[in-house]
Amino acid sequence: MIIAQNDSLPYEVYKNKIVLYSDFGYTTAPFSIKYDFNPEINKLKFRNNYKTILGYGICYKWFALRLSFALPGSDKNILKYGNTTAFNLGFDFTFKKFFWDVDFRNYKGYVVKNANNWNSKYSIEEPNEILPQMNSVSFSINSWYFHNKHFKMQAVRGKTAHFTKKVHTWYLKSTFNIYGIGNDLKSIVPNELIDPKNTKTNSNIYSAFDFGMIPGYAYGNRINNWQVTGLFGFGPVIQSKYYNANGTIRSFIGLAPRYDIKFIGGYSEPKYFIFIVTDFDNKTIHFNDLKLRQTFYSIKIVGGYRFDNKDDRKKKKEKKSENI
Repeated sequence: MIIAQNDSLPYEVYKNKIVLYSDFGYTTAPFSIKYDFNPEINKLKFRNNYKTILGYGICYKWFALRLSFALPGSDKNILKYGNTTAFNLGFDFTFKKFFWDVDFRNYKGYVVKNANNWNSKYSIEEPNEILPQMNSVSFSINSWYFHNKHFKMQAVRGKTAHFTKKVHTWYLKSTFNIYGIGNDLKSIVPNELIDPKNTKTNSNIYSAFDFGMIPGYAYGNRINNWQVTGLFGFGPVIQSKYYNANGTIRSFIGLAPRYDIKFIGGYSEPKYFIFIVTDFDNKTIHFNDLKLRQTFYSIKIVGGYRFDNKDDRKKKKEKKSENI
């Protein structure tokens, strides 16, 4: 049953249908640290291994549930990239013109690439230092206010709704984030590259929380059942950041840039849909001469089927009887 019956509306909603879907893809959270460690090295790249994720979900009216699990094995060579355990939990809802999203992510197990450049125990064949205790955590609460009331996040995501024509609007995203990198009691920077004159390079934790309002532009369009949607925003947030070196915590307050980038494209008709879904979440912590940048991103293929409800079946039966 289609809820939005007004032809002037740029979307159709199917929340009274039972929607079953599956998704297949991966998510990862690499980060880097920039600092003039020595004349040859001014950037360290930390990478986590990742596994392909398979998920199954159901949507009906206000109810939505998704279960996912990692497929056996790691996508990257364990001897070179170690093993990473990942945990993601989130939920979202819409209230009037606001769409809310709550998300928690935790990754444990990283490598620092090309450790053979500063430590002779590593070789060209196995150049990465495996850091099984390196941990990355992110918790965020975000909400989007869309100036155009006909721009619906349900239609952007494509499971319980889709657009019927072009619609675009400016928006404001309010965001609150707590995130950081930790390495138990060891320094995050390898011992060979620690600068004795700068305690920041000897820290086992870089962490921050920030909040702010990010302006952006949102676009959605569907032509011949092919739909493309995107959100693009950029702005500063107020950030409180700290690091811990030798048991001493030092904190600072400043501004940090934040991006809001989402892109979804694919095919959708009343019965079924299939989309490519991407999501980018950029985090930065800048301590004057030392800068940490991390990107949480995911890419997956999402496909599903919208089942007729009782009213739909009744109408089809009545129409068939009329034709006879």
